[in-house]
Amino acid sequence: MIPRVLIVAGSDPIGGAGLQADLLTVTHLGCLGMTAATAITVQDTSRVQAVHPLPAAWVSQQMAACLEDVGADVIKLGMLGDGAVVEAVAAMLERHPTIPVVADPVLAGTGGGALLDGAGRRALLERLLPRVTLLTPNLPETEALTGLPTRTRPQREAAARRLTAMGVGAALLKGGHAAAWDDGETSGETTTGEMADLLWEGREMRWFFAPRLDNGPWHGTGCMLAAATAAGLARGLALVEAVELGRRTVRQGMIHALAAGRGQKLLRPWGE
Repeated sequence: MIPRVLIVAGSDPIGGAGLQADLLTVTHLGCLGMTAATAITVQDTSRVQAVHPLPAAWVSQQMAACLEDVGADVIKLGMLGDGAVVEAVAAMLERHPTIPVVADPVLAGTGGGALLDGAGRRALLERLLPRVTLLTPNLPETEALTGLPTRTRPQREAAARRLTAMGVGAALLKGGHAAAWDDGETSGETTTGEMADLLWEGREMRWFFAPRLDNGPWHGTGCMLAAATAAGLARGLALVEAVELGRRTVRQGMIHALAAGRGQKLLRPWGE
């Protein structure tokens, strides 16, 4: 059977993030993508203008329709919108405890604008994180969730440990938001031309490094990374291999990004 990924996220009318980008990504990687919409957003390539969460019961019903008929090998979570939706999603995940979950804890849009309210953040911490197989926060999200700084290498490793202590199975801390970072171990010099991601799954700190690209800014990088990683898990890859697939997919999309609007570029993972 074709690998199946259930995407639970908000709708982006531009198509560069959210449900649309996730569906494009998992399809590109050979999976069947199904969707449960959590919210309708009004946004463009420059900013988020409005977020309209859908009723929590609708989200549950969409997830149930997919899971009880087609089933899923992995569930990918994106923007959840508010506390009621987070609670509903957590309850549905508890009914399907064997399905791995990749969660991108979308707290704000790249162009600004809150995408999860206060009640949603509390429910995320209390109900959802213990059910997540892999959490993929950027550095601002990591700091918001853990209360720890992330400027240096030791600080990021401490934050990753904190996330697993909070119940997450594994954490991938994305380093793209840091204009520079301090390795905190050798000379203490600050590195500006390199991006560093960190994967912690309870046994080994795995660092992934790549030269920074200068053709941005980009729209939906976090969505694509989590979706591509979820697709890799659905295809039977080990966690590290799935993360590597996710990083390659996003980098390819960034290299071949399309300047379709007046703001951030749209990712094209299929290349030229």
